[in-house]
Amino acid sequence: MNVFYEEEGTFKVGAIMADNDASLQVEAPHGKRSKIKASSVLLRFDQPALNAFIDAAQRVAIDVDADFLWECCGADEFSFETLGREYFGHTPNALESAGLLFKLHAAPMYFYKKGKGRYKAAPTEALKSALASVEKKRLQAEQKQRWAGELIAGRLPPEMQPLISKLLYAPDKNTLEWKALEAACEQLKLSPARVMGNCGALVTPHDYHLGRFLFEYYPRGAEFAEMPPVTLPSTLPRANVRAFSIDDETTTEIDDAFSVTPLVNGNTEVGIHIAVPALGIARDSSIEAIARERLSTVYFPGRKITMLPDAAIDAFTLAADGERCALSLYAEVGPDGAVVNSRSRCELVPIAANLRIGALEAVFNPEALAAGVVAHEFGAELKFLWRFAQHLQVARGKADSAGEMQRVEYNFYVDGGQVRIVERKRGSPVDKVVSELMIYANAEWGGQLARANYVAIYRGQSGGVARMTTVASRHDGLGVAQYAWASSPLRRYVDLINQRQLLALFAGEPAPYHAGDENLLAALREFELAYDAYAEFQRNMERYWCLRWIEQENVGMLAATVLRDTLVRCDRLPLVLRVPSLIDGRPGDGVRLAISRVDPWELTLHAEIEVPRVSDC
Repeated sequence: MNVFYEEEGTFKVGAIMADNDASLQVEAPHGKRSKIKASSVLLRFDQPALNAFIDAAQRVAIDVDADFLWECCGADEFSFETLGREYFGHTPNALESAGLLFKLHAAPMYFYKKGKGRYKAAPTEALKSALASVEKKRLQAEQKQRWAGELIAGRLPPEMQPLISKLLYAPDKNTLEWKALEAACEQLKLSPARVMGNCGALVTPHDYHLGRFLFEYYPRGAEFAEMPPVTLPSTLPRANVRAFSIDDETTTEIDDAFSVTPLVNGNTEVGIHIAVPALGIARDSSIEAIARERLSTVYFPGRKITMLPDAAIDAFTLAADGERCALSLYAEVGPDGAVVNSRSRCELVPIAANLRIGALEAVFNPEALAAGVVAHEFGAELKFLWRFAQHLQVARGKADSAGEMQRVEYNFYVDGGQVRIVERKRGSPVDKVVSELMIYANAEWGGQLARANYVAIYRGQSGGVARMTTVASRHDGLGVAQYAWASSPLRRYVDLINQRQLLALFAGEPAPYHAGDENLLAALREFELAYDAYAEFQRNMERYWCLRWIEQENVGMLAATVLRDTLVRCDRLPLVLRVPSLIDGRPGDGVRLAISRVDPWELTLHAEIEVPRVSDC
């Protein structure tokens, strides 16, 4: 005798080895013996054979129509034996009863299980809802499969077009669109970005990386809305100077310029002239709202996203096209290079020239200074500023070091998808003049604000940790008592805030911002986060263009220097990477890398340590 029984929600069969009334000892078709409760037994049978029973019963179940079964079972609870007699029209045999049980068990939408072998038909509305849900899932599965097929074939489904950014950067993984993209990625063994690229949704990896940044920080786009014209003051005094700026060739937001004027007492007056957008951007204006939202200009190779709209930049940049509004700090410098006196005022400054670093360094360099001749229209002024900058550096305890000129930076120039990466050593006379005068201006103006109890935003550093604060505090790295960011108001929002405070101070007016001002504190917090994020984006885009340059120049080998462990820095590129094959490398060791794979999508470069041939040793 055999039994058909239910155990843990599964139907099983076994041959009875021992029948102890309340329990049975049974042997499964595969030979395993077990003890089961007699109450678990649904049927006892002799035929068909034990090992054929389950398959035969399931074939019976296939022919049972669940819809018809549901219609004829009534609304009351029933046993499978009762339903079997009504459905088959006779007392069902073991195979028919087992087949009926399989069908009832496999159709939980139609039949609710109430006990051993007992069921109840689902209410009409509940069944309709369940069937609709199943149909919806079936249609969704078909839709997902169609979309995945389109993606695999390199075609972007039209329904996905408006969702490209969301799918790439912030996908809702419960949506059908994401599931289709995920299925395509799994089949193609590619990342979502690469699949989208194959479909033409992304033209280049550059679009992907830039799109991620814009999605997070410029969700409404980086373009400016229509802005009202900027109103400039018409009553500013005119400065009797001949000023010039020093910037990179691509700079359009010219924040600062310099002038050198001999005085009748034998001293020299150095003018540091800073663009003054605070004169024309009111705190409640639409331009102010944009600057507050953006917080800083974003720089990356080949492009930038400015904090201010072009109209505002054009109005305030210190371009060499006449007299420009500026907040000027004048330092009277004695023959020994020390500052004798200083004064500040808002004025119109004649900008005679916008000097560009690349061209200027050809004539204003250590060799020219050693020879005592700077062959330039502003040669005399540049020589004086160089001597003044040296004095300022010594005065803040940062005397020249022999290795200062060894610091290297890289300029990226992108044109039509082609990139030039130009190596430039820092610490040149041009760099020193600009940096020392900016440090002097920010420290001096920061001190004046602090002494007048006008709150400002400072950059402090102690114990090697830099931080932004509204309290004037020492900056150990620069060697100054305080350092207020005030020299780049066209490019940084905190400088614009500080400039408003300076204008009020010099005009004898109440400060626009006060200690504890929540607007000021919120701007500080958000600026610091944004500034770090923008800098990280710039580093990532520079890394991208380094990889593109390697592809562009078909570079197969790179020289590098070990930093630590498996980390190396390329010698002629601002590129740091890990080389797993590097073993026993010591910091400072030079190595040669054989490039095996460049992946601009993932911003990765795979390289291995070059193993020299025996003949090379």
